[in-house]
Order: sequence, then C-alpha cells, then structure tokens
Amino acid sequence: MGGSQGIGRSIAETFVKEGARVGLLDCDEGVRKTAAELEAEVSVGDIAKLQDVEVAAEQFGNSLGSVRHVVCAAAVGSGKFGCPFWNLEPDDWSRVLEVNLMGAVHAAHAFSPVLREAKAGSFLFLSSVAAQIGSPTDPPYSAAKAGVINFMQVIAKDLAPFNVRANCLSPGMVKTGLNQSVWEAGQKTLPEEERLDYEDWAQAKIKSISPLGRWQEPGEFGAMAAFLASEYACNITGQTINIDGGQVMHS
Repeated sequence: MGGSQGIGRSIAETFVKEGARVGLLDCDEGVRKTAAELEAEVSVGDIAKLQDVEVAAEQFGNSLGSVRHVVCAAAVGSGKFGCPFWNLEPDDWSRVLEVNLMGAVHAAHAFSPVLREAKAGSFLFLSSVAAQIGSPTDPPYSAAKAGVINFMQVIAKDLAPFNVRANCLSPGMVKTGLNQSVWEAGQKTLPEEERLDYEDWAQAKIKSISPLGRWQEPGEFGAMAAFLASEYACNITGQTINIDGGQVMHS
C-alpha cells in the first residue's frame, strides 16, 4: 500500500526481484504504470477508506492466490510548517490521521483474517524517526506515525499466537516527495534572503542530525523489508527499526 513511488515502490521492486508476486494499492493513478513495469497486480483506492482496502484485500487474495506479507507505506503530511504547533489549525490534522494512522488500522483489519487463517505472514508499517523524537516540523505527521508504532505493537501481541509478525521501519532523511514538501513548507516561513534550495537545506539538515552524515536510500528499505518478510526474521516482531544514519539513538 502506497506503492506508486518512493519507499513503497522500492519495497515492491525488491519483493519482485526476490520472486514474490506483488499487489499494489494506491490512490494515485500512477500506480497503474508502476504495476505494469513490475508486472504486479494493482488496485486504485484510498487507504483512508476501509472499503477500498477491503476490496484490495479480496482482489489480491483472488489474483495472487494468497497474501502472506502486507506492507503499509502510504503517508501524507499536512503541507504546513508546524513549529510552533499553533501554526496549524486542528482541521489540518484530519487527513493526516486518516491516511497515516487509520490507513494502518484499515490494513490490519482487512488483511489479518487471511494471515490468521494461514498461521503465517507479517505486517510491516512505515513509521518515521519523527514519531520517536517529538519532531515539531509537522505535528500531525509525527503524532500519527507515533500512533502507528504503538498500534503495530498491539498487532504484534494479538497476532503472535497465530504465528503472524508485525514490525515498523522508520526512515530518516530520504529523497522523496514527502521530504521535499517539508522543505517547501519550512522555506515559506522564512524571509526570502534566508531561504535555501532543496539540496543545500537537506545537506545542512543531514549534517546537523545524522551522525553518518548521508542520505538514506529507498533501496535500503526494500532490502530490510525483504529480510523482515523472510524466515531469517522469524523471531523479530513488535520492533521499530530505524534506517536513519544514527539520527535516533535510544539509551
């Protein structure tokens, strides 16, 4: 879910390379082109709508023969700079929570019955380092992704008796449309003479927050997602794995 571009597409590409049959759900019509390129099944729908996710679950169950691994990579931001938080209005939160948090809830409800019946499989949710550090940049996004981590842990506990696992991946600085939207929103709050182009802004931010001092690449998430879906990860559940160049370090 959320497979038309960015990290979601990279995960789908990796699964295809590993020999998996893949189904893509996205509200962006561009997902049809991605699916054709990857020879994947496709369902155009909104993860914020339970019915759309249920339709995709039924479609993929019929066309792929079985569903064993569900990756929820759909995400949106508010499109505003939320520092301080009162720069945003309460109404700015609704769509962010519907996609980022309720989308994960919808995925869990729609796909868990088949995984429980098979007593096999996994869920993987894309969260964010912003969920773990109280990032003020986009409070609705940070809060929604923190909720995803908590809900993932609930899923992991509830599905463990069925041999179904659940984990999160948390990106740091990755070149995606969402990352660029954060830059755009922040720059609008600055006087014109203080504004930076995207590359200069990103390099300055990476230098200030990431011990390794470099971008994270979408392919890294594809590789980790494939590992977490494999038998090598059979005892990994309830975990949030940061691919962030060391940005978040827990003592």
